[in-house]
Amino acid sequence: MKIFRILLITSLTLLYSICASSQTRVLDSLLNKLKNPVSDTEKIQILNDISSEYIENDPAKMMQYAKKALVLSQQKKLKKQEANSWFNIGNANIMLSHYTEALKSYSNSQTVFEELLKTVPEKEINDIKDRLAITYGSIGVVCSEQNNYAKALEYYFKALKLHDETKEEVYMAHTYNNIGIVYKSQKEYNKALEYYNKALWLQKKLGDDTAAITITNIGAVYLLNNESDKAYASFKEAEKILTSFKNKRGLAELYNNFGNYYVKTGDYAKAEKSYLEALKIFEETGEKYGASASLGYLGTVYATQHKNKEALNYLMRSSSMADEIGVMEQVRESEKALSDLYEKSGKTAEALNHYKKYIAAKENINTAESIKSMVREEMNYEFERKEALQKLENEKRQLMFDEQAKRHRQQMLFAALFTVLLFGLAFLIYNRLQLKKTLTLQRDLAEYEQKALHLQMNPHFVFNCLGSISSFIVQNGTDSAIKYLSKFSKLMRLTLEYSKESLIPIDKEIEGLQNYLELEQLRFNKVFDFSISKDPSIEDDMAIPPLLLQPFVENAIIHGLVPKKKKGFISVDFVLEKDKLVCTITDDGIGYNRSKKLKENSVTVHKSMALEITKKRLEVIQAFTSKTSQVEIKELTDANGEPAGTKIILNLPIQYSSD
Repeated sequence: MKIFRILLITSLTLLYSICASSQTRVLDSLLNKLKNPVSDTEKIQILNDISSEYIENDPAKMMQYAKKALVLSQQKKLKKQEANSWFNIGNANIMLSHYTEALKSYSNSQTVFEELLKTVPEKEINDIKDRLAITYGSIGVVCSEQNNYAKALEYYFKALKLHDETKEEVYMAHTYNNIGIVYKSQKEYNKALEYYNKALWLQKKLGDDTAAITITNIGAVYLLNNESDKAYASFKEAEKILTSFKNKRGLAELYNNFGNYYVKTGDYAKAEKSYLEALKIFEETGEKYGASASLGYLGTVYATQHKNKEALNYLMRSSSMADEIGVMEQVRESEKALSDLYEKSGKTAEALNHYKKYIAAKENINTAESIKSMVREEMNYEFERKEALQKLENEKRQLMFDEQAKRHRQQMLFAALFTVLLFGLAFLIYNRLQLKKTLTLQRDLAEYEQKALHLQMNPHFVFNCLGSISSFIVQNGTDSAIKYLSKFSKLMRLTLEYSKESLIPIDKEIEGLQNYLELEQLRFNKVFDFSISKDPSIEDDMAIPPLLLQPFVENAIIHGLVPKKKKGFISVDFVLEKDKLVCTITDDGIGYNRSKKLKENSVTVHKSMALEITKKRLEVIQAFTSKTSQVEIKELTDANGEPAGTKIILNLPIQYSSD
């Protein structure tokens, strides 16, 4: 994990250096230039470049020069140089394992770059956007290292959006790869493959030889996902590219992956050969991290084949090398395997000795995880603190802006005197009307969202649920009652959580609908089945207003499927059509017109406000986004023209949770 962190941050720093300077400068040359700088701007640039040169071997000096650059840039009020200095300080903190301080430094760099976006000339916009995107990516790396995957993805998607705007496809490929790493860490293999493939497509388009590394990553995910044939095909494709470019480290990693493939398929002879090839390259290049892994793999293969002498030799070498470079995960695995081997051969003293080493490594890892958890909590606090400060700052700016606008209007009014009096009055009235309109829209939106929430939580629904639970208990259906109650409580919690937000990711809306439909299935004794699908082209951070679809789904069940007296089906689909998000709710119930007549003829007429409230919400959304937002209700018929169900289509503007 330690080596992974170093490689990852080094990669980011190199990426940043490409953006900051048109040519590479050696340290001696930079130190000589520092003696006679042409200007303050050049001096700060040289200090930052010197700082970057120390990233691999002396983070203390890196910090020293970056802080000098920061002090000078703040004194001279050079914002771009100040942001660069904060970025280098963040990198130095990463190398020193000061993750919270790294986050603060990157956040400061982010703040300055975001301010620059509002003030720099048009020709410099793309450059600032790229620097800001790289800063977002660095924050994502810090969060990923601390297993704060939600925040890591949030910042990676922010970086991706900016790189897309500036058409920097090389950086986009890097970001896609980082997103794939996060999803792989979370064992969401399909998601990982999706983003690795996006990175690969760009790399092949650009002719980037690092595509082979991405292909190797794809093969490794296939192997974890038990798709061995696809994994092998990916490894063979990567081998051709790595061989042609003579990428030794990449080949060594690939051979380790080949070995893992052969172990999984039971071909231990080929696995041994692959691991030995990897070990040979790692030893030639001095890569102890990779070598320790290869030694561990070889020890495991020999142990599986009962070649205990060879197994003991390689496992001991693996443990020793891993301990030397501080990779406790490998020490733990090797020492456990050694303990097991000695125990099987009856050498209890040696077995106990290695078991103690295994326990020590395990405790070391647990301690590191505990520290990481504490750091993660501290970082979350920093995120919350920054958001609160940002909100306060925005409020102050808004007050200042309002005050300045008010003063400006007064000055214009007095200066114009009688000649512009009518114009000034008209402007003032128009301005007040616009403000009143905005406030009215905001009030209506909050009001209808609350009405929608109360509609879902109405006593009628709650009493029905409690009655169903009671029936289950009376009929000795304790398991069903517990299951129903669990789903009911989860739905209530989700409903309350979502009601606090103006927009939620589509996956969260799907989660709520899934829970609600499962609850209704239990309530009505599985009188219907359902399916929910989402177009793969819909991005993870696309969002919709919370609890928007639930009233339509409820109507489809209560008024469409339940009166049918036969088992029915309801489907909910989310697709993208041009610049619209289209949500479709389809049921094979009694049809819209017939259900409408049944409600009119019902003895206990109940006036449902769900559709009316939802339509009003769509009108408010349309007013805010200035994009069409509407709902269509269609009667479905069969081949004989008889009613065969209802289809409800919602056309919504595309919005993002980051908005």
